[in-house]
Amino acid sequence: MSPLDTKLPPAARANAREQEGLKARGLAQPPVLRKGQDGEGSVQVHQDASMKIEGAKVFSVYGKGGIGKSTTSSNLSVAFSTMGKRVLQIGCDPKHDSTFTLTGHLQSTVIDILKDVDFHAEELRPEDFVAEGFNGVKCIEAGGPPAGTGCGGYVVGQTVKLLKQHHMLEDTDVVIFDVLGDVVCGGFAAPLQHADRAVIVTANDFDSIYAMNRIIAAVQAKSANYKVRLAGCVANRSKDTDEIDRFCDAVGFNRIAHMPDIDAIRRSRLKKKTLFEMPDEEDIVQARKEYVRLAETLWNGTEPLTPAPMEDRDIFELLGFD
Repeated sequence: MSPLDTKLPPAARANAREQEGLKARGLAQPPVLRKGQDGEGSVQVHQDASMKIEGAKVFSVYGKGGIGKSTTSSNLSVAFSTMGKRVLQIGCDPKHDSTFTLTGHLQSTVIDILKDVDFHAEELRPEDFVAEGFNGVKCIEAGGPPAGTGCGGYVVGQTVKLLKQHHMLEDTDVVIFDVLGDVVCGGFAAPLQHADRAVIVTANDFDSIYAMNRIIAAVQAKSANYKVRLAGCVANRSKDTDEIDRFCDAVGFNRIAHMPDIDAIRRSRLKKKTLFEMPDEEDIVQARKEYVRLAETLWNGTEPLTPAPMEDRDIFELLGFD
């Protein structure tokens, strides 16, 4: 596979160029595969030990599509920044819209920027792929491969590699990965290889809780080989939390925050702002306080939870019927 082959997807070209460079120096090695160790039946590439994020506290935010992960991540990032923490938010979605409420615009993705320099990463400067958002939050959009090609996990790996090469993680207290959709493949489980704690955003409905159960299973599988543990869940855009709490009681999980269904959250997305830039209306002020409380909870450390995910039939029995 040659990096000069323009028919290759961008992620594949980047990988080929990297391997050619290593081969020229006599360093090229095949990826390390661990069959079954990341979950029954899995064959996944293990993280290079040199890519470990050290010094910063790392959180991965998961949840079903459309549940509000980016809203949660961005407001949580600002909440950490109000505590005086140096924050880096990494969007891991091809839509590259994780950070637009922090910056006010859509950023170019790391994979697209690498493509522009023909995957010569040494030509890039930090300002080429990092933007400064509200209250000093550093923002990166890792992006993802084109539909049907490549692996999101590779893109996450390339993003962390760039950050390490430019020593950007040495001046960071908190890293937040905002991850696409629910976990259904090893690619988008890749941030779990870097995270200390995984946070699940959910709502008080069956579909959101069903997705949360799958994510719990994915994190538990990764925790066998990596330091990641579950921190708890955030009830988002939900007036009540009774169904979430019932599920948590059944599996041994914790709800660590509750964001009510207020219209200000919808309006903040339309205005491309976080709640911390919105007018001091009563519901907005209360929501900000909850985000700050969540940030303080995560910073001070949460109990490493090990819930037991339920079988599909059991979730239906618990939540699917009156």
